Amino acid sequence: MSLVQLYVPTEVSRDIIYKIGQLNLIQFRDLNSKVNEFQRSFVKELRRLDNVERQFNRFKKELDQRDIPVKTFPYESSPIVPQSDIDEHVENAQILEDRLLQLIDSTNSLYEKQKELKQFKATIQGVDNFFVVNAGPQSETSEESALLSQLESQAQEASHGSFISGVISREKVGTLQQILWRILRGNLYYHSEELAEPVYEVHSNEYVNKNSFIIFSHGAIIYDRIKKICESLDADIYDVDATVSLRSDQLAETNMKLADLSAVLTQSENALSSELIAISRDLAKWWEVIAREKAVYQSMNLCDYDDSRKTLVAEGWIPTDEISNLTTTIKGSDDSQSIPTIINVLETTRTPPTFHRTNKFTDAFQNICDAYGIATYREVNPGLPTVITFPFMFAIMFGDLGHGFILTLVALALVLNEKKLGASKHDEIFDMAFSGRYILLLMGIFSMYTGLLYNDIFSRSMTLFSSGWEWPEKFAIGETVLAKQVGTYIFGLDPAWHGSENALLFSNSYKMKLSILMGYTHMSYSYIFSLVNYIHFKSVIDIVGNFIPGLLFMQGIFGYLSLCVVYKWTVNWYAIDKQPPGLLNMLISMFLSPGNVAEPLYEGQASIQVFLLLVALICVPWLLLLKPLYLKRQLDKAAAEYQELPTDEDELEEGDAAAHDDDEPHEEHNFGDIMIHQVIHTIEFCLNCVSHTASYLRLWALSLAHAQLSTVLWTMTIGGSFGATGALGVFMTVFLFAMWFSLTVCILVVMEGTSAMLHSLRLHWVESMSKFFQGEGTLYEPFGFKNLIDL
Repeated sequence: MSLVQLYVPTEVSRDIIYKIGQLNLIQFRDLNSKVNEFQRSFVKELRRLDNVERQFNRFKKELDQRDIPVKTFPYESSPIVPQSDIDEHVENAQILEDRLLQLIDSTNSLYEKQKELKQFKATIQGVDNFFVVNAGPQSETSEESALLSQLESQAQEASHGSFISGVISREKVGTLQQILWRILRGNLYYHSEELAEPVYEVHSNEYVNKNSFIIFSHGAIIYDRIKKICESLDADIYDVDATVSLRSDQLAETNMKLADLSAVLTQSENALSSELIAISRDLAKWWEVIAREKAVYQSMNLCDYDDSRKTLVAEGWIPTDEISNLTTTIKGSDDSQSIPTIINVLETTRTPPTFHRTNKFTDAFQNICDAYGIATYREVNPGLPTVITFPFMFAIMFGDLGHGFILTLVALALVLNEKKLGASKHDEIFDMAFSGRYILLLMGIFSMYTGLLYNDIFSRSMTLFSSGWEWPEKFAIGETVLAKQVGTYIFGLDPAWHGSENALLFSNSYKMKLSILMGYTHMSYSYIFSLVNYIHFKSVIDIVGNFIPGLLFMQGIFGYLSLCVVYKWTVNWYAIDKQPPGLLNMLISMFLSPGNVAEPLYEGQASIQVFLLLVALICVPWLLLLKPLYLKRQLDKAAAEYQELPTDEDELEEGDAAAHDDDEPHEEHNFGDIMIHQVIHTIEFCLNCVSHTASYLRLWALSLAHAQLSTVLWTMTIGGSFGATGALGVFMTVFLFAMWFSLTVCILVVMEGTSAMLHSLRLHWVESMSKFFQGEGTLYEPFGFKNLIDL
């Protein structure tokens, strides 16, 4: 990475920054970090564009409410939009907003009038039902019928004001009844009916279920009190005539108004929909133009604007091999200008951002590592080995040819249709799977490979080659039968082990030791990466004080254990008539009783183990003391040189300026801080050698759990259908196959696959990357026009 400085003439600054944004190469530095955001040079332009984005957001909200899709456009190589077009977009956005608001307000007012008319109609019908239907002798007792007749006669005599009627939300009906009953002490008659259709509320943009009600009481003061209570519960009160003929006239008039209003409302809705459809066709294009313009001015606000010289000074990080591309692009833009843009490559002690060049295949693997931490500038990138080790660690735990084949088919479908799927919108879970489609593909392919090694396909075995074991032809029932070895199976696990009594014991021991070997190999090569970092950064003290003692400690204990595992496999213990020794007890006794070997594995084992133990013990103080003592000597030497510096204040200021390039902060440490840091490092390294090696046993545990769960699922579903015959057998086979396949996909592929993926992720983040990864970098985020809007 290089730090470049650009001197851009003001008259072409917008066009030059736009060209740089199209290149997507420069990460601009903020040269105005001490200036308030509201006092920068291009705040006025940004506020203007913010207002346009607010208007576009309003348009998008209205489109979403009416389910009108926004047409999208490709913008990979859009030319520079002239400033006059931007001004036109701003003016058009304001015109469209005013017109749209006018149409929306008009439509909402019509909806409000329609709601009032519908509620008034429902209230009239509710009053009619109360007086006409409920007053019949077939629905009421004689006492209630007399009461209703009395209420109707009183209402007709008093005309208006004899009862209160209206509409209230159905959720508040019970509350209204309780309040009225308590306040009026039961001196009222209340009747309520549910409205046949929900009522559309404009302010909340939703349909609400409501009830019509009618309330009888006596006294003007009480009626006023009832009205206030109803209004406090957001009820709408309407004046309904007491006589039947007048109510009929009100109902007819209301129906006529509703018909006229519906016709006007339909026309208004059509006009609003037409306007929104026209906006939806070009909204994405307009929004992209404004978003790019806003991004340009935001980047220009990071630059130093020299008003006296009419020059924009910009600084930013760029990959060194892209400087020529930047120069060519900017020089091409300067052909018609009298004052060219000047590009300088600066020498600096600042730490550049970390940039890893990726493609669509490696991007997902790099994101896995970046999620843990951004690599320090120019340290070993763990993303490259992760391309192979991550899916392979997953496959060790997920080893099954059938399950791996299903996963591979799913990943292939995503890969082969990536252009079509990438252009459409999906939910978050699908987007995660789609972004990691190449990870899924490798996970499936590696799982098929390890499934062949385990000789597992949906928990069944395959006989691809001749078995290396031969069973006797004659044996008695109940007799323990021993197979005779007649050769070696060419590839993977011999199918003769499937179904044998000691199959689980053999596979457990075999996979457990393979997990230890895999963990040792993974940690060892990861630890070698730390040597690569030390050599690159020319840190000899880290090589001598950290890498060498750490390597001797890890190899002397766990490298020795791994070598013993391999050696134990090479010995035919049955042929020499000896019991193979337990390696775990051997490792424990190596520390607890040095020099004593209860079950020797080879000659001279006691002496070698004592020697390795002494080497490991020497490595602990070596790790603990060498680097801190060396750094203490360097600090003392620097302090002595500082005392001999000249005392002239000007020279001191010049020295400080040279030592602190661009106000770069430097963290100071004393010997106590260094010693504490090294003690923590030593303790963590020694303990992690033990815990991390044991952590790789998850490869064995999850592989065993996956195989056993697959066996149980087969036995309890489709495995029990093969014994039935006839129509029942056909039905059982079809039904249990569907059950088996569904559970296999849901449980073994999706759930078990997710679990194995998370465990593989942990092995890379904790066990592997802790051996070399510093992760103190900052991500390279160049200025560009990708993903500015999300429609």
